[in-house]
Amino acid sequence: MAKKKMGLEDLGGFVFSTDKDFTPESHNEEQEESLAPQDQLLEAHYSSKGRAGKKVTVVKGYVGPQEDLDALGKDLKKKCGVGGSVKDGEIIIQGDVRDKVMSYLRELGYKVKRIGG
Repeated sequence: MAKKKMGLEDLGGFVFSTDKDFTPESHNEEQEESLAPQDQLLEAHYSSKGRAGKKVTVVKGYVGPQEDLDALGKDLKKKCGVGGSVKDGEIIIQGDVRDKVMSYLRELGYKVKRIGG
């Protein structure tokens, strides 16, 4: 059996150098910046598909870092007094609370569009 040739990816991203003056480049990922609320258009959906008949309000279209989306989801859940989660860039709020969600998002300065029903 032939021996597999080792590549750079097998080193786990490490680069070795014998150059005394070598300085590794900082590997900073670009931070995704949040758009201002007035520059964002969010969509408030009402859904029960794939949720065993349970009704939920889904907020889609947020542009920004995951931490800010999580904070917004937490605020919405607290404001509506219900449970929910943040998954795949969407805020899922339990129950048909679109009107509360939309009014709160408008208070924060977001543009909100009602989708469906």
